[in-house]
Amino acid sequence: MLDTSTLLERAKSSKRHLALLNFGLARMIPFNKPHGFKIKNIGDHSVEVSIPYKKANFNHIKGIHACALATASEYSSGLVLLNSLDSKKYRIIMQRMEMDYHYQAKMDTVVKFEISEEWLKNEVIEPLKDKESIVVCCEPKAYDKDGNHLTTGHIYWQIKDWAKVKTKL
Repeated sequence: MLDTSTLLERAKSSKRHLALLNFGLARMIPFNKPHGFKIKNIGDHSVEVSIPYKKANFNHIKGIHACALATASEYSSGLVLLNSLDSKKYRIIMQRMEMDYHYQAKMDTVVKFEISEEWLKNEVIEPLKDKESIVVCCEPKAYDKDGNHLTTGHIYWQIKDWAKVKTKL
């Protein structure tokens, strides 16, 4: 069995490994499984996560529920951070989440999130040299298949070197 970091790396260039990654993540994160989230594309510092327009994701007016949009925003930003940082060196945990809803989600949706190598260095790696932990704000955005901007998430992640974590697994 492949470890998650190897699978993430291979999924960047292989449809087969991307399918394996989606299969594995649906089982590793059972809360997300009913939503049917799928990673469409994954890069070194980017991801696109699809949310299907299906009954399990509907609100009372047959739009994609606000909580499904928020969960996919958390999922996408967390995936990018996990993919960009050494998970054996850094622990990430969500501190808080805020969502701005711009347009009703009435069709298949994609949540996109991307960071740069420079952002990673300036906002995470360098500050952690002097601080025990840091909090970064990630801003994933959701769009429907017509290109309407549906949401902007503000997902705040606490990042800490595992060596400085007081509570162990």
